[in-house]
Amino acid sequence: MISVILPAYNEEENIEPAVKEISAVLDGCGEDFELLFISDGSTDSTYEKIRTLSESDDRVKGVEFSRNFGKEAAIFAGLSVSGGDAVIVMDCDLQHPVSALPEMIEKWRAGAEVVEGIKNSRGKESIFHRMSAGIFYGIMSKLIKIDMSSSSDFKLLDRKAVNALLRLPESNTFFRALSFWIGFRTDKVYYDVEERRSGKSKWSTRGLMKYAINNATSFSTLPLKIVTAMGWIFIVFAIVLGIQTLVRFFMGNSADGFTTVILLLLIIGGFMMLSLGIAGHYIARIYEEVKGRPRFIIRDTTGKISGDLKGQWK
Repeated sequence: MISVILPAYNEEENIEPAVKEISAVLDGCGEDFELLFISDGSTDSTYEKIRTLSESDDRVKGVEFSRNFGKEAAIFAGLSVSGGDAVIVMDCDLQHPVSALPEMIEKWRAGAEVVEGIKNSRGKESIFHRMSAGIFYGIMSKLIKIDMSSSSDFKLLDRKAVNALLRLPESNTFFRALSFWIGFRTDKVYYDVEERRSGKSKWSTRGLMKYAINNATSFSTLPLKIVTAMGWIFIVFAIVLGIQTLVRFFMGNSADGFTTVILLLLIIGGFMMLSLGIAGHYIARIYEEVKGRPRFIIRDTTGKISGDLKGQWK
C-alpha cells in the first residue's frame, strides 16, 4: 500500500481537487493507497472538508492538530500515522505534480528506498520571492553541505526510511535535509512546479527567514564555527594593529587615533553581540530539546488510522 501525506494549512479549496486527481492517478497505477491529510491548526473549513470526503471514501483520512505546529511537524505526524509500505510526501495545493507519482512508484518498485523530487523550475514566482528562496537555499546548502537548490519536500520513502526518520529523537526537525542524512538507496524524479489550484502561498519572506535560521541551527554547527574563525581573525588583526601602534609610538609618530578607536569599538562590539545572538540561538535549541515536548498534539482523526497515534509524543 502507498500512503500519501498531504500537510494542509487553510487549504479548504484544494482538498477536493487533491483527492480527485491523486486518486485517479494511483487508481490508474493499480495501487492500494491511503490519502493522509494533516490539518495543521487550520482556521477555515479544511478539516471539515477532509471529514466529509473521508465519510464517502475510506481511503481518505485526516488528522487535526490542536493548533498550528508547522509543516515539519505535519510531515512527521503523517509519517507516524501512515501504514503504507511506501510513503509519498507532497503539497495538497498540487504544485507537486501528480503526474510524477507513477515514475516515483516505478523507481521504488525497482529498488530505490528514497526517491527525491528535484525541481526543473520553480514555476511562476515574483522576482523578490525567487531571490529570497535562492538566498535561503544557497545558505542552507553551505551550512549542511547538501545541495538544496532544487530539492523539495516532494519525496517517496520506503518503510525502512520512514522508520529510520521516526527513530530520530530531536524535536526540531528538518525533513528535507534529514531524508538526505539517513542515506539508503536513492533515485531522483525531475518535475516542473505547477501553479496552485487556488489560494496563495502561506510562506512570507519573514517566515522563510525564520525557517532558515531554525533549520540552520538545528541541523548544522557551522555558525558557531564561523564565530570562532572570526574571533581568530580579530585576534590577528589586534596583534598587527598593536605592533603598528607601538612602533609609531616609539618613533614619535603616534597619532590621536580617536576615530580609529571608535570604529574598532563599534566593529568589535557589533561582532560580540552577533556572536552572543548565535550562541543564544543554539542554547534556545538545546532548551527546547531538553524540555522533551512532543512535536505535535493530535486533537482529532477521521477514518481508520493505520499507523501509531502515539507518534505524537515522539
